[in-house]
Amino acid sequence: MGHDQQDTHKDYWSRDEQYRTPFYPNTMVQDRFFHILRFQHFKNNEAPSNRDDPEYDGLWKIRKIFDNLNNKFCELYNPSECLAVDEVIVLFKGRVIFRQYIPKKHKRFGIKVYKLCDFLGYTYDMTVYLGKQRQLATEEITLTHGIVLQLIRRVEGLGHKIYMDNYFSSPALFDDLLDRKINKCGTIHNDRRGMPQEIWPKSIKLKKGDIVRRVKRHLSVVRWKDKRDVYVLMNMHPPPLEGNFRDESGHAVKPHVIEDYNAHMGFVDKSDRLVNSYGIARRTWKWTKKLFSHLLDMTILNAYLLHKSCGGKMTHKKFR
Repeated sequence: MGHDQQDTHKDYWSRDEQYRTPFYPNTMVQDRFFHILRFQHFKNNEAPSNRDDPEYDGLWKIRKIFDNLNNKFCELYNPSECLAVDEVIVLFKGRVIFRQYIPKKHKRFGIKVYKLCDFLGYTYDMTVYLGKQRQLATEEITLTHGIVLQLIRRVEGLGHKIYMDNYFSSPALFDDLLDRKINKCGTIHNDRRGMPQEIWPKSIKLKKGDIVRRVKRHLSVVRWKDKRDVYVLMNMHPPPLEGNFRDESGHAVKPHVIEDYNAHMGFVDKSDRLVNSYGIARRTWKWTKKLFSHLLDMTILNAYLLHKSCGGKMTHKKFR
């Protein structure tokens, strides 16, 4: 069904000339398929505790298979040196307590999944956003700080390079990651706690191509002006020279750190694009089925990338 997109499951067994595909009725009777789909469950439908309980797990209906897959993803693959942390949205408009609404996203409604991916698009680790009460957040560790620590727990001490956007970046997080022998680079909001106030827009007005930098021990923050101000926090690149840098056409010249960030930050988007290229998910009011379909597509993609990393020559479509 991932290669033959229809609007609903019933269309696969339709006898209308427009939809008719002999493969599906020849393989399985429609009623049997829907009977199996109806009873697709992963745990008994008895909540283990009250939702008001701090120990309540919003993902309990699918937690076992989610953790099993997550552990296997890490067990069977050694990721590349450069990794990216980002979020994806699994489109879902039904009812679930941790459903997100993000108006600026193409998929405005859905389940938010945080991923750690390498350059192939391999999902090495992942976690689902379940609300602030379920994340690793304390007074000292913010929500996003805890999410990143959860994602990188299996690559600590190995010298990896992590790229992230301004949703996750903070000086406190970068200090914490350095203690875990992980280098990092990411865009950052200029008003994050620990950022130098003297490079904020109110104090310095930059022209196109201007670069301003500040260095504190191992951390460097760069403010670069193109069409708008871009702030980058890093500890694995030498800070660029200050000044105004434009080419003969008057375009701002990108610092090396910006080019490096752009080259590596898209790993999670690449993974999401490949997962959705032959997606099997269809409309459903059951969030467990929608998330399971996404996990199944992701598992097939990871298996294909393992095949490719071992010298396999098949295409993604042929592998599926």
